[in-house]
Amino acid sequence: MNTNALTNKIAIVTGASSGIGRATAKLFAEAGAKLVVTARRQAELDALVGEITSAGGEAVAHAGDIREEALAKALVEIATAKFGGLDIGFNNAGSLGEMGPTPHVSLQGWRDTIDTNLTSAFLAAKYQLPAMLARGGGSLIFTGTFVGHTAGMPGLAAYAASKAGLVGLTQALATEFGPQGVRVNAILPGGVDTPMGRVVANTPEARNFVEGLHALKRIAAPEEIARSVLYLASDAASFVTGTALLVDGGVSINRT
Repeated sequence: MNTNALTNKIAIVTGASSGIGRATAKLFAEAGAKLVVTARRQAELDALVGEITSAGGEAVAHAGDIREEALAKALVEIATAKFGGLDIGFNNAGSLGEMGPTPHVSLQGWRDTIDTNLTSAFLAAKYQLPAMLARGGGSLIFTGTFVGHTAGMPGLAAYAASKAGLVGLTQALATEFGPQGVRVNAILPGGVDTPMGRVVANTPEARNFVEGLHALKRIAAPEEIARSVLYLASDAASFVTGTALLVDGGVSINRT
């Protein structure tokens, strides 16, 4: 990927304190983007901004809860005030939510998962899209998962439903805003070596099992997923919209 792929672009990255979000924020900065990064943990965000600025990039952090409409609004306002607008929204923050047998999942647990993974994406789009339209177009990207799309996994009903909803949202927004130059896509990772991924693969045996589900017989580093996000954000994907891009090491097709 061209190291200048995002020169003069302005991006929001959510869930930027660790994992895929952090790796993508750093890659976006290396590619020339100016960043507004968010997550719940201010200290981790400050460290990320420090790394980006030390490498010659530009970034500003604003901590908050992606379930809150005020945060979605504030991030766009900061991007506009600090950098002049918005071209890219990588809406990556999410949660596994309450796990376990579905009859034992609480209603509040269900609602929290939907709010964190799906309603937050709607709120992001609600505020990010007008800012992109003001710039003549842009790229809106969501982080989904293969779970609930190409495979079911027990104990993850709320997570699967919320992430599957992102694919429908992606398709609807792609058709609604495509004529105005906004591309909307989702990435669907497989297993990734992140704090969230380690909740599922929490023992050597569990990790070996998860790795074995993939055709590549391993899980991804966050940077591998970030490269696919950079593709969707950049002009290299200028004719790609409405897609749910599997970046899953073959977990969706593997039967070995």
